[in-house]
Amino acid sequence: MNKRPLILVTNDDGITAPGIRTLIQIMNKVGEVIVVAPDSPQSGKGHSITLDSTIYCQKIENTDGPQVEYSCSGTPADCVKLAKGQILDRKIDLCVSGINHGLNSSISVVYSGTMSAAIEAGIEGIPSIGFSLDDHSWKANFDNLEESILKIVNGVLDNKMQEGVVLNVNFPKIEKGEKFEGIKVCRQAKGNWIEEFEKRKHPLGRDYYWMTGKFENQDKGTDTDQWALDNKYISVVPIKFDLTDHSYIKHVNNWGL
Repeated sequence: MNKRPLILVTNDDGITAPGIRTLIQIMNKVGEVIVVAPDSPQSGKGHSITLDSTIYCQKIENTDGPQVEYSCSGTPADCVKLAKGQILDRKIDLCVSGINHGLNSSISVVYSGTMSAAIEAGIEGIPSIGFSLDDHSWKANFDNLEESILKIVNGVLDNKMQEGVVLNVNFPKIEKGEKFEGIKVCRQAKGNWIEEFEKRKHPLGRDYYWMTGKFENQDKGTDTDQWALDNKYISVVPIKFDLTDHSYIKHVNNWGL
C-alpha cells in the first residue's frame, strides 16, 4: 500500500485565516497534512527571514481535522525553513501556500509572503504551489475553489516538476452562481503598483506616513495572468527563483568590465 503524500501547508495571512483553513481541508483529501503557519498576519513581508530575534513555534492541540498544526512567530519563509529543518523528519512531497486573501498576480509576486513561502519550499527542492483569490475580505468565499485546486495539486503530484520552478495560481472573484471560464497557463503580466503616501500627524506630534496605492497593468497581451483574471480564468504562472537574465550576460560582458 502506497503512503499518502506528505503535504506542508502554510500562508502569510496567519494560521486562523479562512483561506488556509479551507486549503487544509482540501489537502486532507489528498495526503497527510502538516501545517506550519504564522501566528499573525505577515502580508507583504516578501522573502524576509528572522535573523536578529527569537522564533517561537508551538504545536496546536484540538485542531479541526486529522492534520498536525504548528503556529509560528516567524515569517512565511521561516515557517517553511522550520518545517523542513526542525519539525519534520521525512521528505515533504508538496508544499502549498495560501489561499491568500487577495491576488498575487503580476509584480505582486515579488512582495508576496504567500509566494515567498512557496518559493522557499522550491529552493529546498520541494514541489510547491501558491494559491491566491481576488478578494481581500476575511469573509471571502472559497467554496468554489476545491475542484480546481485538486486538479492543479494532482497535476503537480502526478508530473515531476522541473527543479527551480514554482506555480503561482490566482483565482478571479466570481459571483454566486457564476463559474470560472477555465484554467490558463500563462506568463506574468508587466505591471506596477503606483504608491501614494499620506502624511499624518501622530498625537505626540511626530509625522508618519500611511502607504496606499493602486495596481497599474502595463501589459496589453492576451497571454498574461492579468488578462486571464480579468476574463474570469484561473491563472497558472510557472515562476523561477533564478533571477539571472541569462540572455543579457553577453551584453554586459561587452562593457569591458
